[in-house]
Amino acid sequence: MAWIIRLVAICGFAPMAWAEAMAPEAFDAIPKADVVVLGEVHDNPLHHMNQARAVFSLAPKAVVWEMLSAEAAEKVPADLGDRDGVARILGWANSGWPDFSLYYPVFVAARDARHYGAEVPRALARQSVTDGALAVMPGGEVFGLAKALPAEEQTAREAEQMEAHCNAMPPSLLPGMVQAQRLRDAYLAQAVMKALDEVGPPVAVITGSGHARKDWGVPSILAQAAPDVSVLSVGQMENAAPDDPPFDLWIVTEAAPREDPCLGLR
Repeated sequence: MAWIIRLVAICGFAPMAWAEAMAPEAFDAIPKADVVVLGEVHDNPLHHMNQARAVFSLAPKAVVWEMLSAEAAEKVPADLGDRDGVARILGWANSGWPDFSLYYPVFVAARDARHYGAEVPRALARQSVTDGALAVMPGGEVFGLAKALPAEEQTAREAEQMEAHCNAMPPSLLPGMVQAQRLRDAYLAQAVMKALDEVGPPVAVITGSGHARKDWGVPSILAQAAPDVSVLSVGQMENAAPDDPPFDLWIVTEAAPREDPCLGLR
């Protein structure tokens, strides 16, 4: 397969400068990098099984979770045999994320990895919408939060936020929503850098595919904040991919069965 040929070409930890669609079996031999950002559509079971396969293959020293607070990540038990017990320890039922059964295989695949949480506290996420990401993240300059986005990127990100919110968002809120997204990217990058400092590579990141984008997501931030760190971005999408997917590797799967999230807003 083409992705295997490319993998041979980048053996070691060379910068990722290629892009390739991948087959499901490629998750069982994921290319190595200091940091592997594994995107998902949050409620798609196929995506979580693919992540579990990749994590098992990578055998990371650390896993960074968008879904866990820093405090919750410290509570991940060594014994993961009781799925419901682990969910209770993590307070998952009140987290707002999809059912823990979707994520459980990823925890099991991580084996002895140390877990890091990168979830942005809700109060800070709300404040970032009005005050900006830098105002609620001291030291955020390291992650580019002091810089205004290029106009073209700002427009594209606002359009993405509008679509993600069923085209029902007041346009005046869109710049703030982009600030909240940038804050989440920065929190993830911060947790990755902490993991690299404390336990070393490889580090796996479990997050939405929007944060896995190499043009403006976590890989882009790490390229600026830690340019010597090699990063592989893996995107998972449903039904179809855009013309130029912003990932090193990507896969398109069937959509998960779900009610139309925009139905109540129409």
